[in-house]
Amino acid sequence: MKKTSPNTPCPCGSKKKYKKCCQPYHKGAKAKTALLLMKSRYSAYAVGNSSYIVKTTHPNNPDFTDNIKAWKESIESFCQATEFLGLEILEFVDGKEEAFVTFKAKLSSGDMVERSRFLKEGGEWLYESGEFK
Repeated sequence: MKKTSPNTPCPCGSKKKYKKCCQPYHKGAKAKTALLLMKSRYSAYAVGNSSYIVKTTHPNNPDFTDNIKAWKESIESFCQATEFLGLEILEFVDGKEEAFVTFKAKLSSGDMVERSRFLKEGGEWLYESGEFK
């Protein structure tokens, strides 16, 4: 994981300190909405927290694998090679068991626009899939 001070601005762009925004989710708090989960996942990539990415990914996701070690290494490699420069929420469609977040992530490799699908399993939101726009 990248060394991130709890007092730095949160990578998700909320203008709050990391410790008051996404860090509590990275430490085990449950995201109450798919939008909060999406933002906390972006922040997890920015700080290199592969454990959180794995934990919040739905088993239906094509990246999901039982080889957690290799999966985490792949995530960490992406995080180290990429600068996370900003997040813009374009659309949020909330639902009881299914929700969608369309966002633009500003990355050192270029902007990425994705429409993410989230499913609620056992009271917890998980990232199910994403479609690049």
